[in-house]
Amino acid sequence: MAGLSNDYNPERPCIWLCHQIQKDTAESPAWLTPAETETLAKLEGSRHREYLCSRWLIRQSLSRVSGLPPERCEPVDGRPVASRTPEGWHMSLSHSRVLAAVATGRRPVGIDIEPSQRKPDWIGVARRWFSPVEQEWLLRADDPFNFLKVWTLKEAWLKATGRGIAGNLQTLEVRKDFELYGDQPDRAWLASCFYIEGYLATLVYQADDTTTSGAWPSITLLEPPPEDFRLTTTAPIQVSWEPMFHRVIRAKR
Repeated sequence: MAGLSNDYNPERPCIWLCHQIQKDTAESPAWLTPAETETLAKLEGSRHREYLCSRWLIRQSLSRVSGLPPERCEPVDGRPVASRTPEGWHMSLSHSRVLAAVATGRRPVGIDIEPSQRKPDWIGVARRWFSPVEQEWLLRADDPFNFLKVWTLKEAWLKATGRGIAGNLQTLEVRKDFELYGDQPDRAWLASCFYIEGYLATLVYQADDTTTSGAWPSITLLEPPPEDFRLTTTAPIQVSWEPMFHRVIRAKR
């Protein structure tokens, strides 16, 4: 059953998406932090536009969940895993080609997006980095889209648990029919995967006592930034998304 992209609820994890604009801006927006301005100055071309768009989207998403004006919202320096203003929000960022995504929540979150038509050397990657259980069913199915689902799951899981790829890809095992097993037995985790705008997107998030395991996260597609990246509040775009799966991540046995 498809959902609408502007039905957000700040009491559960939220996903915010927008398309990146393809026009360069000569000046750094005044709303960037000093650390962000320094980073932006080192980037050129598509990476420059990608960085600006993601920082713009971060502020739009924090504004919507907190009620603060976008210009008063900002992430912590470095990797944007949390908000500095307003306090108390966990965050995760992903971008791929022309789409940017930010996830927000009161507990740790991780998001990854990939073009749904992407066809890397998935067999070689699976044989090198995935568990024997994962290799067995993936190679038998011989479906690169299944591999993409597994890959986004693992990327989102590592972001949510605060770890890098090296040595950690097997800390989440994805079994046949997308049964999920992770190495965090002391916490409750959920994973949602959906298709929107030609992209596969996966969110992993830590549940709390009020989280309903059957409830999907809020998903909102926003209008793209203006050409000068002004922080005026943007409007949502009503667009449908298709669910792939929504799963509890169980403790590894």
